[in-house]
Amino acid sequence: MNVLEFLHTRQSNPHLQGLAPNEETINNILKAGMRVPDHAGLIPWYFTVIKGDGLTKLSKAFKSAVVSDGADETKTEKAAKMPFRAPLIIVISTKFQQHPKVPKQEQLVSAGCAAYAMQMAATSLGLGAMWRTGEMSYHPLVKERLNIALHEEIVGFLYIGDKAKELPLKVSKSPEDFVTYL
Repeated sequence: MNVLEFLHTRQSNPHLQGLAPNEETINNILKAGMRVPDHAGLIPWYFTVIKGDGLTKLSKAFKSAVVSDGADETKTEKAAKMPFRAPLIIVISTKFQQHPKVPKQEQLVSAGCAAYAMQMAATSLGLGAMWRTGEMSYHPLVKERLNIALHEEIVGFLYIGDKAKELPLKVSKSPEDFVTYL
């Protein structure tokens, strides 16, 4: 499959299982995240790799976050299980830099590009991957437990693992309703 075919048929897969990929595979995924557009070379992102016992630590962080918000037992249990939906999670967060020509929103987009590049790298390596956000991305307690400063953003949690099942290919969307030519 060539690159265009790959991009035209890519889709997220939330059905993940197995063991975390080996260090070489993880490193290749991280390297893809480092090659994204980055105005002024600021590297306004940071990656936190979570696997093994780290998943339990993330589970405790999620659980503490929802408990601090007064969640009921059902929501608390659901939050505690979230990190175990994949054997590897890469948290992509911002590392905003002061720069007169590169505003924060441009740096946020670069961090988002890093998340996307890593998802594409994982997929190209035959793994399943799912970029997730949600309320845990914005919770100050989760940021604190991940050593992410409160003024930074969690761009997403990239869940990676072996595909538990192949998904049928979604219908492609036509760009015609989303494009204007001037």
